[in-house]
Amino acid sequence: MTTTRDRLSIAFSPCPNDTFVFHALVHGLIPGTPPFDVTYADVDVTNTAALDGRFDIVKVSYAALPWLLDRYDLLPCGGALGRGCGPLVLARTPRSDIGGAHVAVPGDRTTAYLLLRLWSAPHPPARISIVPFAQIMPAVADGTYDAGLVIHEARFTYHRYGLAQVVDLGEWWEAETGLPIPLGAILLRKDVRLDGAALDPATVADWIRASVRRAWADPAASRPYVLAHAQEMEPDVVDAHIRLYVNDFTADLGDEGYGAVNALLGRAAAAGLVPPVAPLRPPTEPPPSI
Repeated sequence: MTTTRDRLSIAFSPCPNDTFVFHALVHGLIPGTPPFDVTYADVDVTNTAALDGRFDIVKVSYAALPWLLDRYDLLPCGGALGRGCGPLVLARTPRSDIGGAHVAVPGDRTTAYLLLRLWSAPHPPARISIVPFAQIMPAVADGTYDAGLVIHEARFTYHRYGLAQVVDLGEWWEAETGLPIPLGAILLRKDVRLDGAALDPATVADWIRASVRRAWADPAASRPYVLAHAQEMEPDVVDAHIRLYVNDFTADLGDEGYGAVNALLGRAAAAGLVPPVAPLRPPTEPPPSI
């Protein structure tokens, strides 16, 4: 069903990379953009909400795309994809695999969990529990779970819990494929109309690129907004988080980014972990220079 809007709904996480990227867009600082109703939610929540088209623009896991591409278009910018930024598997004591373990994960359609399933195929866990991200490291540290799958700022803070790294799934993925890690994607609902007119994905991509460009040009402008949503992260962790997850792929996926997404979904489909999808391709028009 086509939905006409005079404003748009958008959902992304409260993590510093997302608030940094979208600050200018959702605060009316990009000329020609409509007002936005913003929802802040972790990606496991948005993965589920997108199934029924709850938001016009939404950040989801790349691993969730096979269930969403009938309703949404993938935008070539604004998401999280890169090198050296992969999820970690942690445990209280060193171990080489998670065979037979009870593992806490932040969501069942996250890219992190999909990478975990691919990596652990030779020695799979005995049990998986879905646990809110912020609770995973404390619960592994107190012995509730044998291991935990963590993302984002946990790579900078897990030592505080006395935990040991079992595997860096990003390093594993890059060694296996030579490609960057596709983590979070930005989607636009196919049926949204703005002020009665169809909303061109290329136009929305231009808005997002302009927001990224403005964030890079004046990072101090978004600082209060980023820190207000940073869930008690220290400023130095916030800065490291942004440097790691906001990169050239945030401005445009390009051939390498699309190649990484296709490799992830292709391998997962071949393993029977996700439904198969046709290869995703870059838009035919080059992005504007940033």
